[in-house]
Amino acid sequence: MTNLVTGFVLKTIDMGEKTYRYSVWIPHDYTPRKRWPAVLFLHGRGECGKDGQIHTTVGLGKAVRKTPARFPAIIVMPHMPIGMRWEGPMRELALATLEAACEEYSVDRRRIALTGLSLGGFGTWTLGAARAELFCALAPICGGGDPADAELLARTPIWCWHGDADSTIDVEKSREMVNAVRAAGGDVRYTELPDVGHVSWDAAYSDPEFISWLLSQGSD
Repeated sequence: MTNLVTGFVLKTIDMGEKTYRYSVWIPHDYTPRKRWPAVLFLHGRGECGKDGQIHTTVGLGKAVRKTPARFPAIIVMPHMPIGMRWEGPMRELALATLEAACEEYSVDRRRIALTGLSLGGFGTWTLGAARAELFCALAPICGGGDPADAELLARTPIWCWHGDADSTIDVEKSREMVNAVRAAGGDVRYTELPDVGHVSWDAAYSDPEFISWLLSQGSD
């Protein structure tokens, strides 16, 4: 325990012949003597890169830096190279970083949530459908998905966010997904922010009720 590093910890993972850098948030009061909830965070296109760190300054990471006590969880932040999407090999990268964190830290596997913004919002919808058994909650922000996945997504509690003035990703994409999952019997909360553009993630991740909801899902 004396050598335990907390805060944002830079890590690497090998996949095939490539090595990727990524970050994991470890609460300052972390102890392996209890099981912690975990969050897998998928960043947006603007944060793509190779350093494993820049994406921790936008969205969820920014909120953690501002009020760290509000985030008593292991937060895994894979870093995707420029020009990629959260599908195929990058989906596998995200899952591999999550698994590595679960093996290294004391994670409650019943309480793993998935969230992402913009391009990561799309990734949250698609990965949440593909691996519905893995996540206790989904929180897609200003993204979109495939309504055909509604029955798969209906298995998991969801809280979706979008600004109604978003000129980058049309708010209709979130509305469409929310309506489809609700029609399939899903438990969906939807926050549409009036007069807010694409950067709806600042409001979402700074909302204490939302963060409390995200980290409480899957608990007894």
